[in-house]
Amino acid sequence: MSARAGLLCIGECMVELSGGENALYQQGFAGDTLNTAWHARAALPSGIPVGFFTAVGTDTMSDRMLDFLDRSQIARAHVLRIPERRPGLYMIEQRDGDRHFTYWRDTSAARLMAEDPERLTAAFAEAAYLYFSGITLAILTPQARDRLVQACLNAQQDGAKLVFDPNIRPALWPDAAQMRDVLETTAALCDIVLPSFDDEKTHFGDATAEQTCARFARLTKGRAEIIVRDGARPVHLLTPGGVPEAITVPTVAQIVDATGAGDAFSGSYLAARLSGQSPRNAALKGIATSAQVIGHHGAIPR
Repeated sequence: MSARAGLLCIGECMVELSGGENALYQQGFAGDTLNTAWHARAALPSGIPVGFFTAVGTDTMSDRMLDFLDRSQIARAHVLRIPERRPGLYMIEQRDGDRHFTYWRDTSAARLMAEDPERLTAAFAEAAYLYFSGITLAILTPQARDRLVQACLNAQQDGAKLVFDPNIRPALWPDAAQMRDVLETTAALCDIVLPSFDDEKTHFGDATAEQTCARFARLTKGRAEIIVRDGARPVHLLTPGGVPEAITVPTVAQIVDATGAGDAFSGSYLAARLSGQSPRNAALKGIATSAQVIGHHGAIPR
């Protein structure tokens, strides 16, 4: 096995337009796995690497995206550049006191990130943790999805830990049956799984967070760390050979924007685990970071 270090997050970085007052929007970059990479980087010392793997275009906005990764000290050595494609984009609008999202991502460059198995092997050769999500899988064709998962499994055999957030987005999948099958089949292969109870309740029928924890423990045959996030309610943690534990989430005085709270939790959790902390202490770090994130607008502070 090769020496591995740090975290590589795999997924889509998108252009974000938010605000919209008087038709003026603020532009940023975001995406579930990118948000996690950003928060992990913020929590880790510089000696522990954090990288991001995706595909972007060769246009000006793609250049800005790569500049953002550089400024955030997120390594992007293996990011692919595809001349005929552009980054995906989404717009956040405030209507009726709520946030509404509109996406343009059907032909995004990130959908082609897993076309070349050799590039995947090279990209996944160094990190101790490989982190990806249900969204990462959903934007790929079935063939590309298989290539990505196989490359992750090859890295796992070489000593990497696979970390998976199901992050369920039904609109990205052809049908619910395929979505459920892919998500559960993939989770069963992983070493750390970070589901959200709201998603699992809606799409898998779990009645409680404890049931979600138990279901993923069965899927992984008891060999994975399972961390079930449940909003303001306790985080449920189950480690291999351990017993389920509910960890209290302190009350937050004011919730401004819950966008990206789960991603922030994951970033801090993984940073703590990479730093040698216990799963319980890592969960406490994740809870604290989530509480900070929901106190301001956006998944990544500007």
